[in-house]
Amino acid sequence: MTSAGFNVTSSLTLVGFSSLSGHSSLLFFVFLLLYLFVLFSDSLVIYIICSQRALHRPMFAFVASVLLNSLTASTVFYPKLLSDLLLSGAGLVQVSRTLCLCQSFCVSSLGSSSFMLLSAMAFDRYLSICHPMHYAVLVTPAKVVLMLLLCWMLPPILVGVSTLLASRLPLCRAQLNRVYCDIYSLVSLSCGGAEAQLSGLYGLLITAVIIFLPAAFVLFSYARILFICLRRSRSFSSKALQTCLPHLLVFFNYSISVSLDLLLRRLQSNRESDSTLITSILMMLVPTVLNPVVYGLKLKEVFTHVKRLLRCRRGS
Repeated sequence: MTSAGFNVTSSLTLVGFSSLSGHSSLLFFVFLLLYLFVLFSDSLVIYIICSQRALHRPMFAFVASVLLNSLTASTVFYPKLLSDLLLSGAGLVQVSRTLCLCQSFCVSSLGSSSFMLLSAMAFDRYLSICHPMHYAVLVTPAKVVLMLLLCWMLPPILVGVSTLLASRLPLCRAQLNRVYCDIYSLVSLSCGGAEAQLSGLYGLLITAVIIFLPAAFVLFSYARILFICLRRSRSFSSKALQTCLPHLLVFFNYSISVSLDLLLRRLQSNRESDSTLITSILMMLVPTVLNPVVYGLKLKEVFTHVKRLLRCRRGS
């Protein structure tokens, strides 16, 4: 349907697969193995945290929540990617605008929720290390549940408004140089005008609220923890920093992936680029693959139970 020189299209084309078409079979098996690894490792760590009463503590509740987000994001991303690799004979994949909006909503909501969970985890570590005498009073199970609900409910509400605004935009183009959909790319296909500007401004606002503000709070919390550790004994500092290291690794993992993706899209917004495509894939792959590895290996309490469980399975 055409109106005032622009097209209101009901389907989009993911042209990012054209760069991958020559290796689609190999990539299919690579991504399939990665997906199976993520499913197994995330599920294993979550199971251990849920089944071991010694791990029923606020920090591990946040760890399990981050991994649950990672597991859900993988289920949104990998099966669609695998099916598209099988069907992308000419390197082009058709996707309905509705399905594209749904995937955009899920990816953005889960990514934003992960940042908020990491900030809640940093707050938990800050209170535990800097105010140990008041920790049990300040971090009660009820407050942990409230923080988890906030981290899970606020991003979908804010991202839902952004998705609704994007769904109302008329599109002048229908080709996305990506292998999955996201709200920013959908807005970039629009014909401009006041509605597109409103959607862009709102996108910047929610990015600041649910990504940059939590990221700043994480950096502030760990900076305070480092300051406290420098004033305490070496054994105290070593134990505290060892506890915080996995969370920092996961935080920087998310932050670097998101920052590179946003930066490259801003710099190359008007032209297709293989570097943008590769970064968009890595932004989804790296966090989902590394998160269970970091938490499974670097958190001593979790790693001990992982070894014990795998040893029992091998013995039986």
